[in-house]
Amino acid sequence: MGLELTATAALGLWHHVTLAQVQDDGPDLTLRQLTLLLHIYLVPPPHTVRGLAATLNVTKPVITRALDTMGSMGLVDRVRDDMDRRNVIIKRTVAGALYLEKLGDLIINQARTMRT
Repeated sequence: MGLELTATAALGLWHHVTLAQVQDDGPDLTLRQLTLLLHIYLVPPPHTVRGLAATLNVTKPVITRALDTMGSMGLVDRVRDDMDRRNVIIKRTVAGALYLEKLGDLIINQARTMRT
């Protein structure tokens, strides 16, 4: 049961989803932060700062700043790799999983609203 969207409809869906997020009182993530969070939760671990930087084609400090913000929101956690202390492992949190579950539900509801 796939959903066929025109470019305009897809943009309309994205607009409704982002508008609902902004109107909500939850964490306000940048597109980079949201992309990182989705990658951390949808791609099997382990995730490192170095690996995320390579995936997003940005520098490690860019990833660190985004993780600092998301960490302060409780969406991710960081720990040093016991095997190689130079590596920082990014860990999922319950708060991050709940944030993305809520986002997924919001997207589904907005898509259903568009079809009716």
